[in-house]
Amino acid sequence: MSTPGANATDAIPLERSLPGTSYTAAADFVAERQAALFADWFCVGREECVPESGDYLSADVAGESILVVRTEEGLAGYYNLCRHRGSRLVPPAAGQPAADPGRSGCLAGGTIRCPYHGWTYGTDGALRSAPFLPDLRRYRDQLGLHPVGVATWGGFIFVRLAAAGPALLAQLCGADQRLASYPLDQLRTGRRAVYRVAANWKVILENYNECYHCGPVHPELCELVPAFGRGGGGLDWDAGIPHRDGAYTFTLTGTTKRAPFPGLGETERTRHLGELVLPNLMLSMSCDHVVAFTLWPHDAGHTTIACDFLFHPDEIARADFDPSDAVEFWDLVNRQDWAICELVQDGMRSRMFTAGYLAPMEQPSADVGRYVSARLGGEPGWPPPPGPAAQAG
Repeated sequence: MSTPGANATDAIPLERSLPGTSYTAAADFVAERQAALFADWFCVGREECVPESGDYLSADVAGESILVVRTEEGLAGYYNLCRHRGSRLVPPAAGQPAADPGRSGCLAGGTIRCPYHGWTYGTDGALRSAPFLPDLRRYRDQLGLHPVGVATWGGFIFVRLAAAGPALLAQLCGADQRLASYPLDQLRTGRRAVYRVAANWKVILENYNECYHCGPVHPELCELVPAFGRGGGGLDWDAGIPHRDGAYTFTLTGTTKRAPFPGLGETERTRHLGELVLPNLMLSMSCDHVVAFTLWPHDAGHTTIACDFLFHPDEIARADFDPSDAVEFWDLVNRQDWAICELVQDGMRSRMFTAGYLAPMEQPSADVGRYVSARLGGEPGWPPPPGPAAQAG
């Protein structure tokens, strides 16, 4: 049996994806973890989780446990690590997946106390006391908690484990301007769904960033947004994607009892818009709700996805508030996506898979590969150029 030569493969007029090992190899995941997931701003939750001084949020950033604490001055971040013997200061939540999608609580007495030997830290990270070791007081400056960078946008909390790097605004690549009409910082979580997906984090991002797959994978979505079923080409993401006649939001009926967000223009009131904020935040915008997906990579082949449904607080306060119309529709679409991502991940494990091909309508997906390649190689040109880079399916 003969096999095609390299020249035949090179002649195929399609852009190549990242190499197969980028999706399947443990070594590649470790490299990405350091160069992108730790070096860039990683979304860990919403500010609503830590409203008062002494409140905290814990999260697992690709294997590193961190704490975000509300202080009198604002938000501060630390590694969830006692400087004494390395104990976790806040234990993982019982029953949570290995990559905790974020949980919140309140610090007893406004301090962070290690459960092992009682070393106690202030919300500023400074060592306050070490039982029976009074002489350590003179070394408090050297025994504070290891800091983590914290920044916010639109009510979302981001952390950066690297000591330095670009500001969060640069990483948003213009998303803050494109979504300026949406009251993101005012919205509150009305429901959360958490999924454990047997796929690489980049497979999930690439799938989100194209609609070439929508026709075969999402019949219900394509019935709601007919343009999604036409091969994914020619979609004007800047202008938003129109729904079918009579529909204007992502629910099973395409309508809802909820009022649109105040201040939206005609485009935002009637069309779907989406954004991808690399490396781990996917946003889908409807006129009455926003779905925020945060990805929590475990390893090369497994990712937890937290899906938060954000609504205006006035709607949540209504006696008849019921988010199930949006939740049920999105759960259907999500499960279709996660199933196909798992098929892709499984196929990539074949020894015959060296790289994939990207059709012209999959160019937004190529942004994910360019981002990772640039971070790993330290090449110029990062962040990627601004442009809407996300959609629903």
